[in-house]
Amino acid sequence: MNEKASVSKELNAKHTKVLEGLSKLPENRECADCQSKAPRWASINLGIFICLQCSGIHRSLGVHISKVRSTTLDTWLPEQVAFMQSISNKKSNSYWEAELPPNFDRNPIEKFIHSKYVDKKWASKTTVQPMPVVGQKGYSPERSVGVSRSGIPKKARKYSLEEEAFSNSMPHIASTTRARGGSLDLMNDNILAPPKATISEQSTSRKSIDTATDLFSLLYVSDAQQDRSVVPPSRWATFD
Repeated sequence: MNEKASVSKELNAKHTKVLEGLSKLPENRECADCQSKAPRWASINLGIFICLQCSGIHRSLGVHISKVRSTTLDTWLPEQVAFMQSISNKKSNSYWEAELPPNFDRNPIEKFIHSKYVDKKWASKTTVQPMPVVGQKGYSPERSVGVSRSGIPKKARKYSLEEEAFSNSMPHIASTTRARGGSLDLMNDNILAPPKATISEQSTSRKSIDTATDLFSLLYVSDAQQDRSVVPPSRWATFD
């Protein structure tokens, strides 16, 4: 998906106002290369405002050197506006023209621009070239309503903040859930086995069993004795 498609018309209009305000700052009122007034074009990877004539020359250098955008006609991403705000013509030229002799003749301008950015003829040897960074934080919300300091639209950032709050609350919920689970485990651990019989109960039960056994034994012995006893013949049976 094209990143520009995510920029609404309202946000793009705010970007245009921000860029217009940046181009009117003292350090950006002149073209970064030919020094003509009121530049309306920009190089988004160099962070400079340039005039229409110089923008054509920058295009001829290739996008690996300079990426040109119109401050009023093109759609800008929040991080691109942030980089333009963090840099300026003055700051950029402090690197690219660090060793440029005073009152140097910039004509022909095509040769000057090529020597400046391609050959790096006057670039600083002690400082690093200003480059766009991921998560650019130079984009001030005071100058652009609806955009956060990180260069992310506030509408989009709203969801990221809600997700962050949700993720922050998850450990608390998880700990509560674990605590409840522990209570269930404790309840399971606290389930007691059937109570053991006391000594008195055991003795009583043993006595009842012994009594029943003795009674059964007596009955069995009595029956056995009765079976084994011999009844003497009746005298009438032997009477002749």
